[in-house]
Amino acid sequence: MAGGKVSSSSLQRLLQLGSLVTRVGASVAGQHLAGMARQEDSRARARTENLVRNAARIVATLGEMKGAAMKVGQMLSLHDSILPPEVAEVLRALQKEAPRIPFAVVQEELALELPRYERLFREIEPEAFAAASIGQVHRAVLHDGRRVALKIQYPLIDRIVAADLGNLRRLLQALFALFSDTDFEPIWRELSARLGEELDYLHEAENIGRMAELHRDVPEVVIPQVIAEATTKRVLTMEYVTGIAPDEACSARHPQELKNRWGEVLLAFLLRGLLRHRLLHADPNLANFAFRADGTVIVYDFGCLKRVPAVIARGYREVARAVIEDRHADVPAILLAMGVSRANGEAVALEPLRGVIEGVAEVFRAAPPFCFSDAAAIYRRIFDLKSDHFDAATDLRFPPDVVFIDRAIAGHFGNLSRLDATGDWRGILVSFFRRRG
Repeated sequence: MAGGKVSSSSLQRLLQLGSLVTRVGASVAGQHLAGMARQEDSRARARTENLVRNAARIVATLGEMKGAAMKVGQMLSLHDSILPPEVAEVLRALQKEAPRIPFAVVQEELALELPRYERLFREIEPEAFAAASIGQVHRAVLHDGRRVALKIQYPLIDRIVAADLGNLRRLLQALFALFSDTDFEPIWRELSARLGEELDYLHEAENIGRMAELHRDVPEVVIPQVIAEATTKRVLTMEYVTGIAPDEACSARHPQELKNRWGEVLLAFLLRGLLRHRLLHADPNLANFAFRADGTVIVYDFGCLKRVPAVIARGYREVARAVIEDRHADVPAILLAMGVSRANGEAVALEPLRGVIEGVAEVFRAAPPFCFSDAAAIYRRIFDLKSDHFDAATDLRFPPDVVFIDRAIAGHFGNLSRLDATGDWRGILVSFFRRRG
């Protein structure tokens, strides 16, 4: 990023991404060769160290690029629940905000989208108070006195994303091939479709309206209202709704009982979208939420919603039911009905799934209530079991729909871990069994 602007050069961004995949690929290949001569404990330690180095490379490259590159980096970071804790800590840097761009730069985009924006806004703060992968947010005041949040896309971001999509396809396909022989194309179509939707703020405005309607009778979830007359495809204006920032909410400044309540609201929000509405807020970065002392949670950023097919929602419900009812042997058949199978079309064996099943069972146990401060041990067991059954993991086939669903689940479990939340998770889950999805 030079002079406050984001590079839109396809060649320049390709070189950055290409260099990244070359270094990561060479590192993984070298690690594999070196590991052949090591003892198992030494090999495991070296593998983790190598993962940490590669995570740092990903953060260093994608964290400054904005556009689809940074967004995909954030997606990777939200799967940190299945990574070693050392790697998760490195990747978490991608969940932090992007560097701000001077207002004079985004003001050009604002003037193009709203040529007479001075008639709408009495005041716009020149310093952005939030920044993300495709735009940044400024506080503003409408002429009628209402305080609003003004989200403006970066200039040329559509070209940047177009350049990134082609480059990222090659990058991710190469990285994906290092640990799986699954057909990458359907997964890529799902990723690029969601990324493309985030460029259209009118689409996001529709998402906000739809989600606000669905949560009209859910007072614990607060969704800011769109200001339609000040919203276009590249500018989104919403009422300014404030709360406790995530880092502060997770700190010792607030009682654990309040954090537990926020955790319960977040889990119910996830399950409501997946199992009842079948319309899932699929960007669970904790920066997209704010918290209030009355236990309510504010939800921001509706650019990425995932419509959940009925067969997929039903499958997740039945898997959860089988797990908490100790019918673990039924899980492979339920997954097969969802479209999760081995490459030859047969059901996945139970043993490679055991770590995930036992982890879910522990979270949703009847008593005592599970505390997400203990989640790291579960994630470590899952990671170790996946390593033990590496061949089975690479043989897995799954419907692309689950990519963003699993991202949302993993992300929210990570959020509850940051809150150290304890709650009646089983009761919340079972309450959604009674509602048709």
